[in-house]
Amino acid sequence: MSVTKNPSVFTRFAKWASRAVGRPAAFAIALAALVLWGVSGPLFGFSDTWQLIINTGTTIVTFLMVFLIQNTQNRDAEAMHVKLDELIRSNKTAHNALLDLEDLEEEELDRIRADYEQLAEQARGELKRRKPARTRKEKPQKQPPES
Repeated sequence: MSVTKNPSVFTRFAKWASRAVGRPAAFAIALAALVLWGVSGPLFGFSDTWQLIINTGTTIVTFLMVFLIQNTQNRDAEAMHVKLDELIRSNKTAHNALLDLEDLEEEELDRIRADYEQLAEQARGELKRRKPARTRKEKPQKQPPES
């Protein structure tokens, strides 16, 4: 198995950007920009251009952030799937048929989910039929001294 040590420029940028904008300082900068824009309203007479500046700026930032967030979520999800697949593969009692479930069609996933829901229901039924397990050991009762 080979692991790429040098991720692409976009991947490095996306990781950096997602970490940077997820910090409190990024929120503070965005809030400061909004406050500065709002305070400057009277100076520009609350003109259409003044409103267009914030609308255009927020639209551009939102548009670009959607792609960065999606990229980060895709990488995280793929890494999680690989890790789960490895756990399934390495467990002798697990069903290897569950590997790569994310590639199946929705109908097939629904069928498999229904099978597992039925297994869970059966297991819960078995638990209800059994005696409740003790949560702690009971101390033996002391016998009164014989007289």
